[in-house]
Amino acid sequence: MVDYHAANSQSSAGGSQTYMEQENDWDRDLLLDPAWEKQQRKTFTAWCNSHLRKAGTQIENIEEDFRDGLKLMLLLEVISGERLPKPERGKMRVHKINNVNKALDFIASKGVKLVSIGAEEIVDGNTKMTLGMIWTIILRFAIQDISVEETSAKEGLLLWCQRKTAPYKNVNVQNFHISWKDGLAFNALIHRHRPDLIDYDSLRKDDPVTNLNNAFEVAEKHLDIPKMLDAEDIVNTARPDEKAIMTYVSSFYHAFSGAQKAETAANRICKVLAVNQENEQMMEDYEKLASDLLEWIKATIPWLENRTQEKTVNDMQAKQEDFRDYRTVHKPPKVQEKCQLEISFNTLQTKLRLNNRPAFMPSEGRMISDINGGWNHLEGAEKGYEEWMLSEIRRLERLEHLAVKFHQKCAIHESWTDGKETMLNERNYESASLSEVKALLKKHEAFESDLAAHQDRVEQIAAIAQELNELDYYDAPSVNARCQKICDQWDVLGGLTQNRRQSLERTEKQLESIDGLYLEYAKRAAPFNNWMEGAMEDLQDMFIVHNIEEIQGLITAHEQFKSTLSEADKEREAIQSIHGEVQNIAQNGNIKLSSGNPYTTITPESINDKWSKVQQMVPQRDTALQDELNKQNRNDSLRATFANRANEVGSFIQAKMEEISKISIEMHGTLEDQQRSLQEYQENIMRYKDSIDDLETCHQQIQEALIFDNKYTQYTMEHLRVGWEQLLTTIARTINEVENQILTRDAKGISQEQLFEYRASFNHFDKDHSGALIADEFKACLISLGYDVENDKQGDAEFARIMGIVDPNNCGSVTFQAFIDFMSTETTDRDTADQVIASFKVLAADKNYITAEELRRELPPDQAEYCIARMAPYTGPDTVPGALDYMSFSTALYGESDL
Repeated sequence: MVDYHAANSQSSAGGSQTYMEQENDWDRDLLLDPAWEKQQRKTFTAWCNSHLRKAGTQIENIEEDFRDGLKLMLLLEVISGERLPKPERGKMRVHKINNVNKALDFIASKGVKLVSIGAEEIVDGNTKMTLGMIWTIILRFAIQDISVEETSAKEGLLLWCQRKTAPYKNVNVQNFHISWKDGLAFNALIHRHRPDLIDYDSLRKDDPVTNLNNAFEVAEKHLDIPKMLDAEDIVNTARPDEKAIMTYVSSFYHAFSGAQKAETAANRICKVLAVNQENEQMMEDYEKLASDLLEWIKATIPWLENRTQEKTVNDMQAKQEDFRDYRTVHKPPKVQEKCQLEISFNTLQTKLRLNNRPAFMPSEGRMISDINGGWNHLEGAEKGYEEWMLSEIRRLERLEHLAVKFHQKCAIHESWTDGKETMLNERNYESASLSEVKALLKKHEAFESDLAAHQDRVEQIAAIAQELNELDYYDAPSVNARCQKICDQWDVLGGLTQNRRQSLERTEKQLESIDGLYLEYAKRAAPFNNWMEGAMEDLQDMFIVHNIEEIQGLITAHEQFKSTLSEADKEREAIQSIHGEVQNIAQNGNIKLSSGNPYTTITPESINDKWSKVQQMVPQRDTALQDELNKQNRNDSLRATFANRANEVGSFIQAKMEEISKISIEMHGTLEDQQRSLQEYQENIMRYKDSIDDLETCHQQIQEALIFDNKYTQYTMEHLRVGWEQLLTTIARTINEVENQILTRDAKGISQEQLFEYRASFNHFDKDHSGALIADEFKACLISLGYDVENDKQGDAEFARIMGIVDPNNCGSVTFQAFIDFMSTETTDRDTADQVIASFKVLAADKNYITAEELRRELPPDQAEYCIARMAPYTGPDTVPGALDYMSFSTALYGESDL
């Protein structure tokens, strides 16, 4: 037996050889099902006779009539149209083997791999080997060259059947066995090409024998396709023989091959229309997404620009909480939408450019530049709103502190002035003795001293009221009314004091006696009492600080105050000793004293009481200052914690930004590998989101603690947010660039090696790794790729032409995407308007117009209706009713005219 493996080593069949090797693997140990063997014998015999009759002969028994190799060689000459070597006419076994070997050698020369099929088996009449050999011939000469939409052989034939029978009810071709048992598929194939031969609507799915016989008889009578199958054999077999069905169906394919040209034209149109429909959908999606994002920006900016003032710190902090929700909840999805909008726009423009379509121009006001402008306005308003809130919180905090201080001083002053007008209006000196008048005069002098001491407090009250008005305090009218009342009363007191002094001085000449000790007591007790009241006021004074240095300054001042207490205590004891001396004199001199000091209302008991209060307030003040010191220490710790994390995040973002810029230039591997690597890199970056969220939490704590500065870091949360968003956007744009390169490669048929060569050339001349080539670098790159752009007149003209393509805006540089687009345009073919017009002309049977009926017959329903809705009526001299102009429609698809 002869082995034909060696003959195949010289085959140049290419990709089809792999398929033929799989189909031709005929195992000599395979036991054919008897029903299948019967079907194959009948089908293969009829098929062979359909070709042998052209040579005026036929076979009766397939395993017997090919044994001598003569009719086998004749069959190969008929179906191939080539001459085989001269056969040997001898009757001996060796002559027969030689003839069969010549036939097998011819088959092998056509790129067919014959596995385990030798001349001896054929000469011996081996049924399985003979059927296998004939099936190999059928595959090579009747099925292999079938091609439908980039599929060939068995898959191409199956796709052709599915396309042709798709409109028919009860027909669903999925294979070459069970799908054909009811006969409807055979009838559908005939009716699709020759509707005049078959009344398809009269066929019934439950009568397969009638359906099969009808198709076989019509095919034999009208299509010159011999009857290769028996209806009963197909119906009575659970799974008809696939090879027999394929052989018979291939005859239909070749019989109707004349219609294949129209189908190819229709497929081209379908492809072009599908691209146009997809692009239109992407345009609609872009317009809607851009409109929604701009509406959100338009609705958000007025809220951020609202500067309505609140009355309290709590109200402003509620606004701050709303702003924090906007930052963390409402804005992030819009950041993603903006990024997706840019990616969609770039992808659409790439697809339009790759498909030779005009660039997409969004509606007015919805350009990417408009989106970016609106976004910048939004971020500017956002920054201004945050700064305004912080300023307002400081202002309200200061106002609340001043208001409390104002009302405290007013209460103290009003308490002091209570009854003073009544006292000054008394006329008790008119009936008093000289000593009593002198006492009244001394008392009045003491009062004047006290009055002068209270002048500072009145001035402080007026100053605080003025500051509250300057800071736009919400309750300023009540503050002004109270301040005015105090000032008016103070003027009244001044006038009454002056009048009383004049009255006392008029009577002073008549009065001489006065008790010096009472006078001394009154003079010393009044300022001391005022000092204690001032000390009590200072000890109760509220304070507000923002850092450790300020609280330490308050603590130092408090310590200095405490150091004066010993001297104050000595003064108190001295004042009390004066009162004791009065008592001693009165006791020694048996003097009956009045109920009190005639010169002052300040009693020793009141001095002791106030002194006790001062001593109680000192440790309370110590505690308050220490608590504030502890608070500022905690705030300083928060500053340090935020700074450490912010410095770490800022360094991470900066490092990753530098890293991604290098990755985009130094990527290796296939584009899919680069895409996966970038996506994995993106996922790794997104894992860092938890650190950003932790930093946001720390920043929230700082804001809640009313911390407004941080000396430990240069980073603010706003800077880090912007950096993080820029990092994510840069990665997304880099991934989109690789995806667009994949689209370019797939659409233009550029090999991976060509892309690597283009990338290597581009990177070699991109000396500064900027991702773009200046004119001189680009010219050097073109020269390295074999372009004639040397420094002469012809070379300069060619280089100017190329630069006009890759740099239409005269930027002076060429991006890698523009470089790839140019190289793909230079090396690949593209659909053109002329090609589409030629395809429509095929469908229109060479007419200058086409009808709706012809479009619906040749194109899928949705694309047929798409054409009908957009084609203008044909107005040429040969027009007919319903004629459509496919020429203007085709040029409009490529932007050469308007739809």
